[in-house]
Amino acid sequence: MRDGRLYIAGRDAESLAREHATPLYVYDLSRVGEQAVALRDAMVSTGLEPVVRLALKAQREPALLEFLRAEVPFVGMDVCSPGEVDWAIGHGWGAGEISYTGTNVSGRDLERITSAGVHLNVDLLTQLERVGQAAPGRTVGIRVNPGIGASRDGAGETLYTGERPTKFGISAEQLPDALEIARRWDLTIDTVHFHVGDGYLSDGLPVFEETVRRAAEMVRTLQGAGWPIREVNTGGGLGVPQQAGDRPLDLGAWAAILATHLGPLDVAVATEPGDFLVKECGVALAEVVTVEVRSGVRFVGLDIGWNVLGERFVYGSILDLVMCRGVEAAALDDVTISGNINEGDDLFARDYPFPEVREGDIVAAIGVGSYNASMTSVHCLREPAGVVAFKDRR
Repeated sequence: MRDGRLYIAGRDAESLAREHATPLYVYDLSRVGEQAVALRDAMVSTGLEPVVRLALKAQREPALLEFLRAEVPFVGMDVCSPGEVDWAIGHGWGAGEISYTGTNVSGRDLERITSAGVHLNVDLLTQLERVGQAAPGRTVGIRVNPGIGASRDGAGETLYTGERPTKFGISAEQLPDALEIARRWDLTIDTVHFHVGDGYLSDGLPVFEETVRRAAEMVRTLQGAGWPIREVNTGGGLGVPQQAGDRPLDLGAWAAILATHLGPLDVAVATEPGDFLVKECGVALAEVVTVEVRSGVRFVGLDIGWNVLGERFVYGSILDLVMCRGVEAAALDDVTISGNINEGDDLFARDYPFPEVREGDIVAAIGVGSYNASMTSVHCLREPAGVVAFKDRR
Protein backbone atom coordinates (compact mmCIF):
# COMPACT_ATOMS: atom_id res chain seq x y z
CA MET A 1 0.00 0.00 0.00
CA ARG A 2 1.22 3.51 -0.88
CA ASP A 3 -0.68 6.70 -0.09
CA GLY A 4 -3.72 4.60 0.70
CA ARG A 5 -3.69 2.84 -2.67
CA LEU A 6 -3.20 -0.88 -3.26
CA TYR A 7 0.08 -1.94 -4.87
CA ILE A 8 0.99 -5.43 -6.07
CA ALA A 9 4.67 -6.27 -6.59
CA GLY A 10 5.30 -2.53 -6.42
CA ARG A 11 2.73 -1.69 -9.11
CA ASP A 12 -0.45 0.31 -8.68
CA ALA A 13 -3.31 -2.20 -8.72
CA GLU A 14 -5.88 0.10 -10.29
CA SER A 15 -3.49 1.00 -13.10
CA LEU A 16 -2.89 -2.68 -13.79
CA ALA A 17 -6.64 -3.24 -14.03
CA ARG A 18 -7.04 -0.36 -16.49
CA GLU A 19 -4.11 -1.56 -18.59
CA HIS A 20 -4.93 -5.26 -18.76
CA ALA A 21 -8.74 -5.25 -18.31
CA THR A 22 -10.75 -7.06 -15.67
CA PRO A 23 -11.33 -9.60 -14.31
CA LEU A 24 -7.60 -10.02 -13.77
CA TYR A 25 -5.32 -12.12 -11.60
CA VAL A 26 -2.07 -10.45 -10.61
CA TYR A 27 0.71 -12.61 -9.15
CA ASP A 28 3.72 -11.49 -7.11
CA LEU A 29 5.95 -14.47 -7.86
CA SER A 30 8.66 -13.43 -5.43
CA ARG A 31 6.32 -14.27 -2.57
CA VAL A 32 6.16 -17.90 -3.70
CA GLY A 33 9.94 -18.15 -3.60
CA GLU A 34 10.09 -16.57 -0.16
CA GLN A 35 7.61 -19.07 1.26
CA ALA A 36 9.33 -22.07 -0.29
CA VAL A 37 12.74 -21.05 1.04
CA ALA A 38 11.27 -20.38 4.49
CA LEU A 39 9.80 -23.89 4.62
CA ARG A 40 13.00 -25.56 3.49
CA ASP A 41 15.21 -23.55 5.83
CA ALA A 42 13.00 -24.19 8.86
CA MET A 43 13.27 -27.92 8.28
CA VAL A 44 17.01 -27.83 7.63
CA SER A 45 17.54 -25.90 10.87
CA THR A 46 16.18 -28.85 12.85
CA GLY A 47 18.38 -31.39 11.10
CA LEU A 48 15.70 -32.82 8.84
CA GLU A 49 16.22 -33.84 5.22
CA PRO A 50 13.49 -31.71 3.61
CA VAL A 51 11.44 -32.25 0.47
CA VAL A 52 9.21 -29.35 -0.60
CA ARG A 53 6.53 -29.79 -3.23
CA LEU A 54 3.73 -27.56 -4.54
CA ALA A 55 0.19 -28.95 -4.50
CA LEU A 56 -0.53 -28.44 -8.19
CA LYS A 57 -4.29 -28.49 -7.64
CA ALA A 58 -3.87 -25.17 -5.81
CA GLN A 59 -2.07 -23.32 -8.61
CA ARG A 60 -1.05 -24.35 -12.14
CA GLU A 61 -0.48 -20.97 -13.82
CA PRO A 62 2.30 -21.51 -16.40
CA ALA A 63 4.11 -18.27 -15.52
CA LEU A 64 4.26 -19.30 -11.87
CA LEU A 65 5.52 -22.78 -12.71
CA GLU A 66 8.16 -21.30 -15.02
CA PHE A 67 9.30 -19.09 -12.12
CA LEU A 68 9.57 -22.09 -9.79
CA ARG A 69 11.66 -24.09 -12.26
CA ALA A 70 14.03 -21.19 -12.86
CA GLU A 71 14.25 -19.54 -9.44
CA VAL A 72 13.26 -22.19 -6.86
CA PRO A 73 14.32 -25.45 -8.53
CA PHE A 74 14.20 -27.54 -5.35
CA VAL A 75 10.38 -27.40 -5.32
CA GLY A 76 8.80 -30.59 -6.64
CA MET A 77 5.22 -31.36 -7.61
CA ASP A 78 2.35 -32.97 -5.69
CA VAL A 79 -0.31 -34.12 -8.16
CA CYS A 80 -3.67 -35.85 -7.79
CA SER A 81 -4.89 -36.71 -11.30
CA PRO A 82 -3.43 -38.05 -14.55
CA GLY A 83 -4.02 -34.63 -16.08
CA GLU A 84 -1.87 -33.06 -13.39
CA VAL A 85 0.85 -35.64 -14.07
CA ASP A 86 0.89 -34.53 -17.70
CA TRP A 87 0.79 -30.83 -16.72
CA ALA A 88 3.75 -31.14 -14.33
CA ILE A 89 5.85 -33.07 -16.84
CA GLY A 90 4.87 -30.68 -19.60
CA HIS A 91 6.07 -27.72 -17.53
CA GLY A 92 9.50 -29.10 -16.80
CA TRP A 93 9.34 -31.53 -13.88
CA GLY A 94 10.88 -34.97 -14.20
CA ALA A 95 8.98 -38.06 -13.09
CA GLY A 96 11.29 -38.43 -10.10
CA GLU A 97 10.26 -34.98 -8.84
CA ILE A 98 6.54 -35.77 -8.91
CA SER A 99 4.51 -37.44 -6.16
CA TYR A 100 1.00 -38.67 -6.93
CA THR A 101 -1.54 -38.91 -4.11
CA GLY A 102 -5.17 -39.27 -5.19
CA THR A 103 -8.28 -41.17 -4.28
CA ASN A 104 -10.71 -43.51 -6.03
CA VAL A 105 -8.16 -44.17 -8.76
CA SER A 106 -9.63 -46.01 -11.75
CA GLY A 107 -7.91 -48.59 -13.90
CA ARG A 108 -7.55 -45.97 -16.62
CA ASP A 109 -5.96 -43.59 -14.11
CA LEU A 110 -3.51 -46.23 -12.97
CA GLU A 111 -2.41 -47.02 -16.49
CA ARG A 112 -1.53 -43.37 -17.14
CA ILE A 113 0.13 -42.85 -13.74
CA THR A 114 2.28 -45.98 -13.85
CA SER A 115 3.34 -45.43 -17.44
CA ALA A 116 4.54 -41.91 -16.54
CA GLY A 117 6.88 -43.32 -13.89
CA VAL A 118 5.92 -40.92 -11.08
CA HIS A 119 5.86 -42.02 -7.46
CA LEU A 120 2.41 -43.27 -6.43
CA ASN A 121 0.91 -43.10 -2.94
CA VAL A 122 -2.13 -45.37 -2.59
CA ASP A 123 -4.83 -44.41 -0.12
CA LEU A 124 -7.23 -47.36 0.08
CA LEU A 125 -6.86 -51.11 0.50
CA THR A 126 -8.88 -51.77 -2.64
CA GLN A 127 -6.61 -49.45 -4.60
CA LEU A 128 -3.52 -51.16 -3.23
CA GLU A 129 -5.00 -54.44 -4.50
CA ARG A 130 -5.65 -52.88 -7.90
CA VAL A 131 -2.09 -51.54 -8.11
CA GLY A 132 -0.75 -54.99 -7.26
CA GLN A 133 -2.82 -56.60 -9.99
CA ALA A 134 -1.83 -53.98 -12.56
CA ALA A 135 1.84 -53.57 -11.64
CA PRO A 136 3.15 -56.39 -9.43
CA GLY A 137 6.60 -55.74 -8.02
CA ARG A 138 6.13 -51.96 -8.07
CA THR A 139 7.38 -49.60 -5.37
CA VAL A 140 4.58 -47.50 -3.85
CA GLY A 141 3.72 -45.35 -0.89
CA ILE A 142 0.63 -45.62 1.29
CA ARG A 143 -1.53 -42.81 2.55
CA VAL A 144 -2.47 -43.32 6.18
CA ASN A 145 -5.24 -41.71 8.21
CA PRO A 146 -4.25 -40.90 11.81
CA GLY A 147 -7.87 -40.13 12.79
CA ILE A 148 -7.20 -36.50 13.75
CA GLY A 149 -6.41 -33.31 11.85
CA ALA A 150 -5.43 -29.67 12.38
CA SER A 151 -7.60 -26.82 11.09
CA ARG A 152 -7.83 -23.04 11.38
CA ASP A 153 -10.15 -23.30 14.38
CA GLY A 154 -7.78 -25.59 16.26
CA ALA A 155 -10.23 -28.50 16.25
CA GLY A 156 -9.19 -32.07 15.59
CA GLU A 157 -11.54 -32.61 12.65
CA THR A 158 -11.07 -31.84 8.97
CA LEU A 159 -12.63 -33.11 5.76
CA TYR A 160 -9.60 -35.39 5.45
CA THR A 161 -9.51 -36.99 8.87
CA GLY A 162 -11.22 -37.12 12.25
CA GLU A 163 -13.25 -39.44 14.43
CA ARG A 164 -15.79 -39.89 11.67
CA PRO A 165 -14.42 -42.02 8.80
CA THR A 166 -13.51 -40.12 5.63
CA LYS A 167 -12.80 -41.37 2.14
CA PHE A 168 -9.04 -40.92 2.63
CA GLY A 169 -6.30 -43.13 3.96
CA ILE A 170 -5.50 -46.45 5.56
CA SER A 171 -6.08 -46.54 9.31
CA ALA A 172 -3.72 -48.07 11.86
CA GLU A 173 -6.14 -50.99 12.24
CA GLN A 174 -5.93 -51.66 8.49
CA LEU A 175 -2.12 -51.78 8.32
CA PRO A 176 -1.91 -55.59 8.65
CA ASP A 177 -4.30 -55.95 5.71
CA ALA A 178 -2.27 -53.46 3.67
CA LEU A 179 0.93 -55.37 4.35
CA GLU A 180 -0.68 -58.67 3.38
CA ILE A 181 -1.79 -57.20 0.05
CA ALA A 182 1.67 -55.72 -0.57
CA ARG A 183 3.37 -59.07 0.12
CA ARG A 184 0.94 -60.94 -2.11
CA TRP A 185 1.79 -58.73 -5.07
CA ASP A 186 5.48 -58.24 -4.20
CA LEU A 187 4.96 -54.48 -3.72
CA THR A 188 7.59 -52.45 -1.90
CA ILE A 189 6.27 -49.74 0.44
CA ASP A 190 8.81 -46.93 0.66
CA THR A 191 6.71 -43.90 1.67
CA VAL A 192 4.14 -43.10 4.31
CA HIS A 193 1.90 -40.16 3.43
CA PHE A 194 -0.64 -38.35 5.57
CA HIS A 195 -2.61 -35.21 4.80
CA VAL A 196 -4.45 -33.95 7.83
CA GLY A 197 -4.30 -30.15 7.75
CA ASP A 198 -6.72 -27.46 6.67
CA GLY A 199 -5.28 -23.95 6.91
CA TYR A 200 -3.90 -24.36 10.42
CA LEU A 201 -1.82 -21.66 12.09
CA SER A 202 0.12 -21.81 15.35
CA ASP A 203 -3.03 -22.47 17.40
CA GLY A 204 -3.40 -25.74 15.50
CA LEU A 205 0.09 -27.03 16.25
CA PRO A 206 -0.86 -29.08 19.34
CA VAL A 207 -3.35 -31.06 17.23
CA PHE A 208 -0.83 -31.27 14.42
CA GLU A 209 1.74 -32.71 16.81
CA GLU A 210 -0.66 -35.47 17.82
CA THR A 211 -1.23 -36.37 14.16
CA VAL A 212 2.51 -36.56 13.55
CA ARG A 213 2.98 -38.70 16.66
CA ARG A 214 0.34 -41.16 15.48
CA ALA A 215 1.78 -41.25 11.98
CA ALA A 216 5.26 -41.88 13.37
CA GLU A 217 3.91 -44.89 15.25
CA MET A 218 2.60 -46.31 12.00
CA VAL A 219 5.95 -45.72 10.32
CA ARG A 220 7.72 -47.58 13.13
CA THR A 221 5.30 -50.46 12.67
CA LEU A 222 6.18 -50.65 8.98
CA GLN A 223 9.90 -50.33 9.58
CA GLY A 224 9.70 -53.03 12.24
CA ALA A 225 8.06 -55.33 9.70
CA GLY A 226 10.97 -54.79 7.33
CA TRP A 227 9.61 -52.18 4.94
CA PRO A 228 12.25 -49.70 3.65
CA ILE A 229 10.49 -46.42 4.44
CA ARG A 230 12.61 -43.66 2.90
CA GLU A 231 10.15 -40.73 3.10
CA VAL A 232 7.38 -39.54 5.37
CA ASN A 233 5.16 -37.14 3.42
CA THR A 234 3.30 -34.82 5.79
CA GLY A 235 0.98 -33.40 3.13
CA GLY A 236 -0.13 -29.78 3.21
CA GLY A 237 -2.68 -27.72 5.06
CA LEU A 238 -0.27 -25.11 6.45
CA GLY A 239 -2.15 -21.84 6.70
CA VAL A 240 -1.37 -18.16 6.20
CA PRO A 241 -2.96 -15.13 7.91
CA GLN A 242 -6.30 -14.23 6.32
CA GLN A 243 -8.00 -11.83 8.74
CA ALA A 244 -7.24 -9.28 11.42
CA GLY A 245 -5.59 -10.86 14.43
CA ASP A 246 -4.10 -13.80 12.53
CA ARG A 247 -0.40 -14.36 13.11
CA PRO A 248 1.84 -16.29 10.70
CA LEU A 249 2.43 -19.96 11.40
CA ASP A 250 5.46 -20.42 13.65
CA LEU A 251 7.62 -22.39 11.22
CA GLY A 252 10.27 -23.02 13.85
CA ALA A 253 7.76 -24.71 16.14
CA TRP A 254 6.23 -26.60 13.20
CA ALA A 255 9.59 -27.94 12.07
CA ALA A 256 10.53 -28.84 15.65
CA ILE A 257 7.44 -31.06 15.88
CA LEU A 258 8.48 -32.89 12.74
CA ALA A 259 12.04 -33.26 13.99
CA THR A 260 10.93 -34.62 17.36
CA HIS A 261 8.71 -37.36 15.98
CA LEU A 262 10.12 -38.08 12.51
CA GLY A 263 13.80 -37.21 12.93
CA PRO A 264 14.64 -40.47 14.76
CA LEU A 265 13.13 -42.52 11.90
CA ASP A 266 16.00 -41.68 9.49
CA VAL A 267 13.71 -40.62 6.65
CA ALA A 268 13.32 -37.67 4.34
CA VAL A 269 10.43 -35.47 5.46
CA ALA A 270 8.22 -33.95 2.79
CA THR A 271 5.72 -31.12 2.85
CA GLU A 272 3.51 -30.23 -0.10
CA PRO A 273 1.28 -27.26 0.66
CA GLY A 274 -0.83 -25.18 -1.66
CA ASP A 275 -2.06 -22.25 0.45
CA PHE A 276 1.21 -21.67 2.28
CA LEU A 277 3.21 -21.43 -0.93
CA VAL A 278 0.89 -19.49 -3.23
CA LYS A 279 -2.15 -18.00 -1.49
CA GLU A 280 -0.46 -14.71 -0.61
CA CYS A 281 1.04 -14.21 -4.08
CA GLY A 282 -2.29 -13.61 -5.84
CA VAL A 283 -4.79 -10.75 -6.05
CA ALA A 284 -7.92 -10.71 -8.22
CA LEU A 285 -9.03 -7.37 -9.64
CA ALA A 286 -12.58 -6.59 -10.74
CA GLU A 287 -14.48 -3.51 -11.88
CA VAL A 288 -17.57 -2.25 -10.11
CA VAL A 289 -20.32 -2.29 -12.75
CA THR A 290 -23.36 -1.79 -10.51
CA VAL A 291 -24.05 0.31 -7.42
CA GLU A 292 -27.72 0.26 -6.50
CA VAL A 293 -29.87 0.32 -3.36
CA ARG A 294 -32.72 -2.17 -3.36
CA SER A 295 -35.09 -2.48 -0.41
CA GLY A 296 -32.57 -0.73 1.80
CA VAL A 297 -29.62 -2.90 0.78
CA ARG A 298 -26.73 -1.44 -1.22
CA PHE A 299 -25.60 -3.90 -3.90
CA VAL A 300 -22.12 -3.61 -5.36
CA GLY A 301 -21.92 -5.67 -8.55
CA LEU A 302 -18.57 -6.79 -10.00
CA ASP A 303 -17.50 -8.05 -13.42
CA ILE A 304 -16.19 -11.27 -11.88
CA GLY A 305 -18.10 -14.34 -10.72
CA TRP A 306 -17.70 -17.54 -8.77
CA ASN A 307 -16.68 -19.32 -11.96
CA VAL A 308 -13.21 -17.71 -11.68
CA LEU A 309 -13.13 -16.82 -7.95
CA GLY A 310 -14.63 -19.95 -6.46
CA GLU A 311 -12.63 -20.82 -3.36
CA ARG A 312 -15.08 -19.15 -0.99
CA PHE A 313 -17.97 -21.03 -2.54
CA VAL A 314 -16.29 -24.46 -2.48
CA TYR A 315 -14.43 -24.26 0.84
CA GLY A 316 -16.18 -21.44 2.70
CA SER A 317 -12.86 -19.59 2.78
CA ILE A 318 -12.40 -16.07 4.08
CA LEU A 319 -12.48 -13.45 1.31
CA ASP A 320 -10.87 -10.05 1.91
CA LEU A 321 -12.24 -7.40 -0.48
CA VAL A 322 -10.80 -3.88 -0.64
CA MET A 323 -11.11 -0.73 -2.73
CA CYS A 324 -7.92 -0.24 -4.71
CA ARG A 325 -8.01 3.57 -4.54
CA GLY A 326 -8.66 3.60 -0.79
CA VAL A 327 -7.51 0.45 0.99
CA GLU A 328 -8.01 1.98 4.44
CA ALA A 329 -10.95 4.24 3.62
CA ALA A 330 -13.62 4.32 6.31
CA ALA A 331 -16.66 2.13 5.74
CA LEU A 332 -19.77 4.01 4.64
CA ASP A 333 -22.26 1.21 5.16
CA ASP A 334 -22.71 -2.54 4.91
CA VAL A 335 -23.10 -3.80 1.36
CA THR A 336 -23.80 -6.98 -0.57
CA ILE A 337 -21.08 -7.69 -3.12
CA SER A 338 -22.28 -9.76 -6.05
CA GLY A 339 -20.77 -11.32 -9.16
CA ASN A 340 -21.72 -11.58 -12.81
CA ILE A 341 -22.85 -15.21 -12.92
CA ASN A 342 -26.58 -15.58 -13.54
CA GLU A 343 -27.18 -17.51 -10.32
CA GLY A 344 -28.67 -16.28 -7.07
CA ASP A 345 -25.84 -17.55 -4.89
CA ASP A 346 -23.12 -15.67 -6.78
CA LEU A 347 -22.58 -13.39 -3.77
CA PHE A 348 -19.10 -12.73 -2.47
CA ALA A 349 -20.25 -11.02 0.72
CA ARG A 350 -23.36 -9.92 2.60
CA ASP A 351 -23.48 -7.13 5.20
CA TYR A 352 -19.88 -6.32 4.35
CA PRO A 353 -18.50 -2.99 5.65
CA PHE A 354 -17.34 -1.04 2.61
CA PRO A 355 -16.35 2.55 1.80
CA GLU A 356 -18.14 4.87 -0.60
CA VAL A 357 -18.10 3.16 -3.98
CA ARG A 358 -19.05 4.15 -7.48
CA GLU A 359 -19.35 2.38 -10.79
CA GLY A 360 -15.97 2.11 -12.48
CA ASP A 361 -14.03 1.62 -9.24
CA ILE A 362 -11.62 -1.31 -9.03
CA VAL A 363 -12.05 -3.80 -6.20
CA ALA A 364 -9.38 -6.32 -5.18
CA ALA A 365 -9.75 -9.75 -3.62
CA ILE A 366 -6.61 -10.22 -1.53
CA GLY A 367 -4.79 -13.50 -0.97
CA VAL A 368 -6.43 -15.56 -3.72
CA GLY A 369 -3.34 -17.11 -5.26
CA SER A 370 -4.53 -20.64 -4.47
CA TYR A 371 -7.69 -22.61 -5.23
CA ASN A 372 -9.31 -19.91 -7.34
CA ALA A 373 -7.94 -19.62 -10.85
CA SER A 374 -7.20 -23.36 -10.80
CA MET A 375 -10.89 -24.09 -10.21
CA THR A 376 -12.16 -21.89 -13.07
CA SER A 377 -15.30 -23.31 -14.67
CA VAL A 378 -17.08 -22.61 -17.95
CA HIS A 379 -20.46 -22.02 -16.30
CA CYS A 380 -22.51 -19.48 -18.27
CA LEU A 381 -19.60 -19.49 -20.75
CA ARG A 382 -17.97 -16.66 -18.85
CA GLU A 383 -14.36 -16.41 -19.95
CA PRO A 384 -11.43 -17.03 -17.58
CA ALA A 385 -9.83 -14.05 -15.89
CA GLY A 386 -6.73 -12.59 -17.45
CA VAL A 387 -3.33 -13.09 -15.82
CA VAL A 388 -0.29 -10.91 -15.31
CA ALA A 389 2.66 -12.15 -13.25
CA PHE A 390 5.72 -10.30 -12.01
CA LYS A 391 9.08 -11.81 -11.10
CA ASP A 392 10.39 -8.54 -9.65
CA ARG A 393 9.18 -5.91 -7.21
CA ARG A 394 9.46 -2.18 -7.75
